[in-house]
Amino acid sequence: MPPRPTGRPLMSKVIETLERAQLRDNIPQFKAGDTVRVHFRVIEGQRQRIQVFEGVVIKRQGAGARETFTVRKQSFGIGVERTFPLHTPKIEKIEVAAVGDVNRAKLYYLRGKVGKKARIRELRQDVVRPPKGPAVQPPPEAAESDVSADTPESPAE
Repeated sequence: MPPRPTGRPLMSKVIETLERAQLRDNIPQFKAGDTVRVHFRVIEGQRQRIQVFEGVVIKRQGAGARETFTVRKQSFGIGVERTFPLHTPKIEKIEVAAVGDVNRAKLYYLRGKVGKKARIRELRQDVVRPPKGPAVQPPPEAAESDVSADTPESPAE
Protein backbone atom coordinates (compact mmCIF):
# COMPACT_ATOMS: atom_id res chain seq x y z
CA MET A 1 0.00 0.00 0.00
CA PRO A 2 1.54 3.34 -1.02
CA PRO A 3 2.01 6.07 1.60
CA ARG A 4 -0.56 8.84 1.80
CA PRO A 5 0.22 12.13 0.10
CA THR A 6 1.18 14.74 2.68
CA GLY A 7 0.25 17.78 0.60
CA ARG A 8 -3.53 17.51 1.18
CA PRO A 9 -5.37 17.43 4.51
CA LEU A 10 -7.43 14.37 5.31
CA MET A 11 -11.14 14.70 4.54
CA SER A 12 -12.06 14.05 8.17
CA LYS A 13 -9.94 17.04 9.23
CA VAL A 14 -11.71 19.24 6.68
CA ILE A 15 -15.11 18.15 7.95
CA GLU A 16 -14.04 18.73 11.57
CA THR A 17 -12.93 22.28 10.82
CA LEU A 18 -16.18 23.03 8.98
CA GLU A 19 -18.27 21.65 11.85
CA ARG A 20 -16.20 23.52 14.44
CA ALA A 21 -16.94 26.78 12.60
CA GLN A 22 -20.71 26.11 12.88
CA LEU A 23 -20.74 25.63 16.67
CA ARG A 24 -22.33 28.30 18.85
CA ASP A 25 -20.37 29.70 21.74
CA ASN A 26 -23.07 31.28 23.92
CA ILE A 27 -24.85 28.13 25.09
CA PRO A 28 -25.66 27.93 28.81
CA GLN A 29 -24.99 24.77 30.80
CA PHE A 30 -28.16 22.67 31.00
CA LYS A 31 -29.03 19.00 31.22
CA ALA A 32 -32.06 16.73 31.26
CA GLY A 33 -34.46 17.80 34.01
CA ASP A 34 -33.77 21.52 33.71
CA THR A 35 -36.55 23.92 32.80
CA VAL A 36 -35.49 26.06 29.85
CA ARG A 37 -36.92 28.90 27.80
CA VAL A 38 -35.96 28.58 24.12
CA HIS A 39 -36.34 31.75 22.03
CA PHE A 40 -36.83 30.36 18.53
CA ARG A 41 -37.10 32.40 15.33
CA VAL A 42 -40.24 31.43 13.39
CA ILE A 43 -40.65 32.47 9.75
CA GLU A 44 -44.23 32.76 8.47
CA GLY A 45 -44.28 33.89 4.88
CA GLN A 46 -42.38 37.18 4.79
CA ARG A 47 -42.73 37.80 8.54
CA GLN A 48 -40.32 36.76 11.26
CA ARG A 49 -41.08 36.57 14.95
CA ILE A 50 -39.54 35.12 18.09
CA GLN A 51 -41.53 32.31 19.70
CA VAL A 52 -40.71 31.27 23.26
CA PHE A 53 -41.02 27.56 24.06
CA GLU A 54 -40.69 26.86 27.78
CA GLY A 55 -40.57 23.38 29.24
CA VAL A 56 -38.51 20.60 30.75
CA VAL A 57 -35.54 19.17 28.87
CA ILE A 58 -36.23 15.44 28.60
CA LYS A 59 -33.10 14.53 26.65
CA ARG A 60 -29.90 15.74 25.03
CA GLN A 61 -28.31 13.61 22.38
CA GLY A 62 -25.58 13.74 19.79
CA ALA A 63 -22.35 15.70 19.81
CA GLY A 64 -20.76 18.55 17.93
CA ALA A 65 -22.82 20.34 15.30
CA ARG A 66 -25.42 17.53 15.29
CA GLU A 67 -26.32 17.81 18.98
CA THR A 68 -30.05 18.16 19.73
CA PHE A 69 -32.22 18.55 22.80
CA THR A 70 -35.91 17.83 23.34
CA VAL A 71 -38.14 20.07 25.44
CA ARG A 72 -41.54 18.96 26.77
CA LYS A 73 -44.35 21.16 28.04
CA GLN A 74 -48.03 20.85 28.83
CA SER A 75 -50.23 22.99 26.58
CA PHE A 76 -53.93 23.02 27.49
CA GLY A 77 -53.62 19.59 29.10
CA ILE A 78 -51.80 18.01 26.17
CA GLY A 79 -48.10 17.17 26.27
CA VAL A 80 -46.10 18.85 23.52
CA GLU A 81 -42.51 17.92 22.72
CA ARG A 82 -40.20 19.77 20.42
CA THR A 83 -36.69 18.80 19.36
CA PHE A 84 -34.25 21.63 18.66
CA PRO A 85 -30.82 21.45 17.05
CA LEU A 86 -28.52 23.00 19.64
CA HIS A 87 -26.32 24.91 17.21
CA THR A 88 -28.94 26.22 14.78
CA PRO A 89 -28.88 29.94 14.03
CA LYS A 90 -32.69 29.99 14.41
CA ILE A 91 -32.33 29.85 18.19
CA GLU A 92 -31.92 33.40 19.47
CA LYS A 93 -31.11 32.39 23.04
CA ILE A 94 -31.64 29.68 25.64
CA GLU A 95 -32.46 30.65 29.23
CA VAL A 96 -32.28 28.16 32.09
CA ALA A 97 -35.28 28.92 34.33
CA ALA A 98 -34.73 26.15 36.91
CA VAL A 99 -32.23 23.38 37.50
CA GLY A 100 -33.90 20.00 38.04
CA ASP A 101 -32.78 17.39 40.55
CA VAL A 102 -32.90 14.17 38.50
CA ASN A 103 -30.77 11.04 38.31
CA ARG A 104 -31.36 10.10 34.67
CA ALA A 105 -30.15 11.36 31.32
CA LYS A 106 -33.40 10.60 29.47
CA LEU A 107 -36.71 11.44 31.14
CA TYR A 108 -39.10 9.49 28.94
CA TYR A 109 -41.16 8.52 32.00
CA LEU A 110 -42.59 12.06 32.05
CA ARG A 111 -44.64 11.21 28.97
CA GLY A 112 -46.90 8.98 31.05
CA LYS A 113 -47.44 11.51 33.85
CA VAL A 114 -49.80 14.48 34.00
CA GLY A 115 -50.25 17.36 36.40
CA LYS A 116 -48.46 17.33 39.75
CA LYS A 117 -46.99 13.89 39.09
CA ALA A 118 -45.09 15.29 36.10
CA ARG A 119 -43.24 17.84 38.21
CA ILE A 120 -39.51 17.63 38.77
CA ARG A 121 -37.92 18.58 42.07
CA GLU A 122 -35.92 21.77 41.71
CA LEU A 123 -32.30 21.80 42.78
CA ARG A 124 -31.91 24.77 45.10
CA GLN A 125 -28.70 26.68 44.59
CA ASP A 126 -28.55 28.22 48.08
CA VAL A 127 -28.60 24.88 49.93
CA VAL A 128 -25.33 22.97 50.17
CA ARG A 129 -25.96 19.24 50.24
CA PRO A 130 -23.53 16.80 51.81
CA PRO A 131 -21.99 14.46 49.24
CA LYS A 132 -23.66 11.09 48.74
CA GLY A 133 -21.93 8.00 50.02
CA PRO A 134 -20.38 7.02 53.33
CA ALA A 135 -19.71 9.89 55.69
CA VAL A 136 -16.04 10.65 56.10
CA GLN A 137 -14.94 11.74 59.56
CA PRO A 138 -12.50 14.65 59.61
CA PRO A 139 -9.10 13.76 61.08
CA PRO A 140 -8.74 14.62 64.77
CA GLU A 141 -6.87 17.85 65.29
CA ALA A 142 -3.48 17.66 66.91
CA ALA A 143 -3.49 18.49 70.59
CA GLU A 144 -1.98 21.84 71.48
CA SER A 145 1.48 21.51 72.93
CA ASP A 146 2.74 23.51 75.93
CA VAL A 147 5.60 24.98 73.92
CA SER A 148 4.75 28.32 72.40
CA ALA A 149 5.15 28.53 68.63
CA ASP A 150 6.51 32.09 68.88
CA THR A 151 9.68 31.26 70.81
CA PRO A 152 12.15 29.01 69.02
CA GLU A 153 13.72 26.27 71.10
CA SER A 154 17.33 26.87 72.00
CA PRO A 155 19.74 23.96 72.15
CA ALA A 156 20.72 22.88 75.69
CA GLU A 157 24.05 24.30 76.79
